Amino acid sequence: MKNSIAIQGIKGSFHHIVTKQYFKNEGVISEFLSFDDMVDSLVDEKCNFAVMALENSIAGSIIPNYALIDNNNLHIVGEEYLDIQHNLICLSGQSIEDINEVHSHPMALLQCKEFFKKYPNIKLVEDKDTAQVAKRISENKLKNIAAIASDLAAEIFSLTILSKSIQTIKHNETRFVILQKSSGTTTNKLNKASVKFELDHARGSLAAILNVLSDCKLNLTKIQSLPKIDTPWVYSFFIDITFDSYEYYLKAKSIISIMAKDFKVLGEYENRKK
Repeated sequence: MKNSIAIQGIKGSFHHIVTKQYFKNEGVISEFLSFDDMVDSLVDEKCNFAVMALENSIAGSIIPNYALIDNNNLHIVGEEYLDIQHNLICLSGQSIEDINEVHSHPMALLQCKEFFKKYPNIKLVEDKDTAQVAKRISENKLKNIAAIASDLAAEIFSLTILSKSIQTIKHNETRFVILQKSSGTTTNKLNKASVKFELDHARGSLAAILNVLSDCKLNLTKIQSLPKIDTPWVYSFFIDITFDSYEYYLKAKSIISIMAKDFKVLGEYENRKK
């Protein structure tokens, strides 16, 4: 039986590219235009995996997605990194001088801002999804309008690439996580974990946790704080750690679960960062 994989966006989106890479094209794709709807499909068991962007090397963390994972008790079973390459695409037979408007996701527009300074007559229009704009241009034969999207979107919707890699910072990487409702794992090579906990407002409380990680030979690769909505000025900490020894990781997990409040393992999986 093939995997049923939920993605935010449509085929041709960066979530779709990550899905193709991670699952080796083995799976049925379900498309959702919001992360909330995508997560609901996983919670309701309409899909058995979901692919979610979590952080970008330029823009930082996608904070609401941490809360979605935590509040819905989802499990991270894998990760994938993607070098985001933005391309200017449109119907064939046009040049950039023919383009009056460019539609795309706000983040894509922001990441390509410098490119469009050379074309002040082009109006930049925010939209929900990069690939969805490409699909609309293709289906409705929209001339004088271009999209910022992946080369896969150009291929799927038979559009022409006017200019490749138009993002301001050429190395623009996004980390995606693979989610399941249950805590099953997709790999036997466990050398990374994502955990969440709360701490008292006491001097040195976070430093004490970091000392445990160091003593147990764990490497902290990410720390993100998130306010507790129902308790003002109390924060949850989400951290990612890598390790060479699973035994040392278990030792650290045991100690931190005693030291911190509401300790929770969000996932144990293979580190894919090269």
